[in-house]
Amino acid sequence: MDSTGSKKKPNREAEDGSVATMEQPTANPAGPLTYEQEAKNNSRRKFLKTTGYTLGTLALGGALSSLIGCTNNSEEPTPTGEPGKGEEEKAQPRNYNRALMFLTQEQFRIVESATERIFPEDENGPGAKTLGVAYFIDHQLAGEWGFNGRDYMQAPFYVGEKEQGYQGRLKRREIIEIGIKELNNYSLTQYQKSFPELVAEDQDEVLKAFESDAVQLTTISASSFFKMLRTNTLEGAYSDPLYGGNLDMNGWRMRGYPGNQMSYTAAIDKDYTKMDPISLQDHMAH
Repeated sequence: MDSTGSKKKPNREAEDGSVATMEQPTANPAGPLTYEQEAKNNSRRKFLKTTGYTLGTLALGGALSSLIGCTNNSEEPTPTGEPGKGEEEKAQPRNYNRALMFLTQEQFRIVESATERIFPEDENGPGAKTLGVAYFIDHQLAGEWGFNGRDYMQAPFYVGEKEQGYQGRLKRREIIEIGIKELNNYSLTQYQKSFPELVAEDQDEVLKAFESDAVQLTTISASSFFKMLRTNTLEGAYSDPLYGGNLDMNGWRMRGYPGNQMSYTAAIDKDYTKMDPISLQDHMAH
């Protein structure tokens, strides 16, 4: 028995001449284990044992895979893009700004068709549809402008002077919604087709009828709706692309407008120089 109280068996000499000492396990001072304690210990030992095997296998597998190589490097990588698309097209990022925030799909098609007739494509450059003017209008209607967020909109409501601007209770988004519906209803009545289905000449006639107040509406003024739609069209064609229209600054390029330049000191003392437009995004640090 040693100083710790463990009983030792006699030493025996190993084959290589060394001496090995065998110890017997010390008895549990608290007495024999219960069945539940024994089952718990066995379960813990089994868990530690299997976990050790698993971790060892993972470590060994990782080391071997780095040395041997689990993949065949001679195989070409599987393409991740959509089939049938060229490399140049797949490399271009999608424009997630071109999505609807307020208008329905049907309303959007009507606005897109109407703005294209107000600002049509010609030899000078793209029209409202290509520039994304309808997206600009949709985003404005979904925001503060559509809600008349900066206007006093409380009663009483009186008919104001022409110079005072709009004095009604309807918000801009409500006026546009009513105007879109009436524009389409008038097309169905006059031509038995929805506004987007009309040929360009008939679409022009419908818009002229609204512009001249030839269409009598009960809730809004037809000419006021047309004026608002025309103003929105020009704003969408010439505003910064940040707001959804003027795609790729092509509206600015048609007008020779330089965009959001930070300074003109390099060109102020020179003759007229054509400058490439710059958007707000171009000022971001990369």
